[in-house]
Amino acid sequence: MTGIGGGVELGAQAARSRALAVLRIRSRAVAVALLPAAAAVILLAGGSTGHLVGGGWDAVRWAVSVLALLVLAAAAAVALVVTRSRPAATPTVAVAEESAPDLYRMVRDLADRLDVPAPSAIALTPDCDSWLEDRNHPAHGPPSAQEHDDVSGPGGPARRRSAAAPVLVIGSPFLWWMRVGELRAVLAPVVAGTGPSAHPDIAAARRFIRGLDAAVAAASDVGRGPLSRAVGAGLGWVSRLLLRSCRVHAAEMERGVAAAAAERAQAVDYGLRIVAQEQVGLAYAGWDRLLTRVALPAWRMGRWPSRLDVGVVAALTELSRRDRLAEGFASRLGERPACDLLEEPGAMDAAVSLLAARLFHGGPAETGPDWAPVGWEEYPDEVVDRTWRTDAARLHRVLDALGVRRAAEGAAPGTDGPTLSRVLDHLTTTPPDGPAPADDPAAESDTDTGIALPPDDDDDLAGTTSRGAALAAGLSAELAREEAQAQPTGAPAPAAPSGADAGPVAPDTALWDDRALPLLPLQPPRTGREILTAHITAMVCCAAMDTAGAAPGLDWLDGPSLLVDGARAADLASHVRSLVETGDPDPLRAWLADLGVRPEKPVRLV
Repeated sequence: MTGIGGGVELGAQAARSRALAVLRIRSRAVAVALLPAAAAVILLAGGSTGHLVGGGWDAVRWAVSVLALLVLAAAAAVALVVTRSRPAATPTVAVAEESAPDLYRMVRDLADRLDVPAPSAIALTPDCDSWLEDRNHPAHGPPSAQEHDDVSGPGGPARRRSAAAPVLVIGSPFLWWMRVGELRAVLAPVVAGTGPSAHPDIAAARRFIRGLDAAVAAASDVGRGPLSRAVGAGLGWVSRLLLRSCRVHAAEMERGVAAAAAERAQAVDYGLRIVAQEQVGLAYAGWDRLLTRVALPAWRMGRWPSRLDVGVVAALTELSRRDRLAEGFASRLGERPACDLLEEPGAMDAAVSLLAARLFHGGPAETGPDWAPVGWEEYPDEVVDRTWRTDAARLHRVLDALGVRRAAEGAAPGTDGPTLSRVLDHLTTTPPDGPAPADDPAAESDTDTGIALPPDDDDDLAGTTSRGAALAAGLSAELAREEAQAQPTGAPAPAAPSGADAGPVAPDTALWDDRALPLLPLQPPRTGREILTAHITAMVCCAAMDTAGAAPGLDWLDGPSLLVDGARAADLASHVRSLVETGDPDPLRAWLADLGVRPEKPVRLV
């Protein structure tokens, strides 16, 4: 314990030393601002005592006095902005103590064992991380006399925050995937950070850094007038200059705080923390895969999965089943999960899931006909089936715009609907040499179809056929038009999730600016090749469902999947890529024949 105490003191001392360095920079900035005023006082005092007299001294006195007033006014303005600007706050869902008494009890017991102040409140975030966040700025509270809660939770109003202790932000996947002991071990070094955070010098240095950061953001959000831009440029320059001066000291200060907290936390569950850290990495991998492969297709369809945290448990359990290296993790599922520390985990999961959709996709803050929750049991029909049929319908609309015939000459009656054969024939038929006929889509101009064809040197579509490139361009343009016609997603306030177990819990959007959503986009915009591949895959799946008895399914690690006789169909992606990239339909046609899919039969579209 002596060694641990010495390590804690060394880390805290290093943090305090760096905090004092930051405060000295602040003091020097104040001194520089006061320097012209001091010179003006000396000159005025010299004139009043008869020592600095004459026309030249009078001119100097006036010039320095005016300069001092201007500098003081500018310094006061900068100080006011730094003090009053609202620091950035992480979007979270507040957890009222009444809705999670066991969780609060565990955190306070942990703080008592670590001999540090307990966090003032607990909040959840859709991320695989945990940290302390200071929300004592006037813009973040305290609550008004009429409303004594930060953000209402399912158990009632949240407790009023104290004036000093930070808020403990916990990644929601940890609560659902980790066991109670693992969560406690992971949170130990985080909660231990409240000790150094309570030191006056460290707290003051952090306030100064956050104020400068907020001032830089405020300077970039000024009006469009020339005077506003000039003021914003000056404010931004001063704030960035001070930030650059404090950067090294601030980083070392936080490093010292982290070192002190880690040393202090070694006395609590140290052995279990090593095992728990493995779960942190596993949870991050599963969460990222769930968001990009499973949640994103639903968000694009106007549905938000209301149980993302339950989904990450299913995804990691599936990973444990597939990966022999993860076999040992499945045995943990018999222990008590940390989400049992919540009174209503379903309501919290729904609130975090809605916040995740808002942050990562830019979805609306309120539910509605075009933005509704979806459960995992309805996901195959509500998301997978609708996504495939919507994409297939868009594919045939673009083919219509390109002038592609719905049925080949001499085709059997009843095959003039939206068929897979139409897509395959269009992508694999070689255009004739010389001028193309009028009904050939390759001969149509941009004016005829309204579709901008890609340039010959488009890297994304290099290596594809000319018809494939034109079809990809048409699909991209159609998607862009649909997105432009969609209603704005912003809303003034979030609504409580619907459902039997949903309580009055919602993201605390009052603490963050949601004007530029998504704040954290999951993926860059899809390329033309990816869009074309996705639409052809959707058309193949529709044909398999309508003519071969296949069904839509959900794979927890890979997202939407095609089920044939209850098993996931394999090798479809490689065959579609072969068609897109080389125009060779033979591998895909052989795959369709093996499954009994009839590409000449029309499919049902949305």
